[in-house]
Amino acid sequence: MIDTHSHLFVEEFVEDLAEVIARAREIGVTKIFMPNIDDTTINDMLEVHRQYPDYCYPMLGFHPTSVDAQAMAKVKAMKSFLVDGHPYIAIGEVGLDLYWDKTYLKEQQQVLEEQIQWALEWDLPLVLHCRDAFPELFEVLRPYQRTSLKGVFHSFTGSVDEAMELVDYPNFMIGVNGVVTFKKSTLPDALKEVPLERLVLETDSPYLSPVPFRGKRNESAYVKRVAVKLAELYDREIGEVEQQTALNALKVFKISK
Repeated sequence: MIDTHSHLFVEEFVEDLAEVIARAREIGVTKIFMPNIDDTTINDMLEVHRQYPDYCYPMLGFHPTSVDAQAMAKVKAMKSFLVDGHPYIAIGEVGLDLYWDKTYLKEQQQVLEEQIQWALEWDLPLVLHCRDAFPELFEVLRPYQRTSLKGVFHSFTGSVDEAMELVDYPNFMIGVNGVVTFKKSTLPDALKEVPLERLVLETDSPYLSPVPFRGKRNESAYVKRVAVKLAELYDREIGEVEQQTALNALKVFKISK
């Protein structure tokens, strides 16, 4: 299994990162991909990558909830990290978030557009966050629908119609995490229209812990719970789900087995 979205560098893991990594390895997680948050988290993320260089892989991006009136200057400065030999496997976590505040929608869209250009210039996948902003997100993405732009729609929790709209982006996978295990989640119904070949596993740890760990810190080992739920939904063997989703992730992120 590959956990394609885990924030291992945040303070929730400072005390027991080695144990968290050990549990993930033991359960069968072969790689963990780490989406950046903003300009303040890059060093902490890279330190985790330095400790586990062939296991924890970093991304470079600026999260939409960090966007304010001054964000573009910070984002443009971050581009300087994209030099020959850089360690980043994707541009992420980027996107739009209108759940908490709509004040900086225009700025969020501008920041996203800038980072899309990075992805195209460096041929890197884009890891997209979208919360309460599907129409606004597609307003930005639609011109790139038939281009080489690729990536993951992270933490999808939308409707069947929204799932179909995402599937229409042929170079993108859909990230599924612990939300799919929630009792009142509508995600299982939406995923019935999505082929397993278009899904990747993720945790979004330390957030969105799956059942039976809801309310506790999430960690990469719990991605197994997501795989088990998908095996149930797709009526497949758990090993097939693990293998297919890992192949899907490697296809997008271009990382060797």
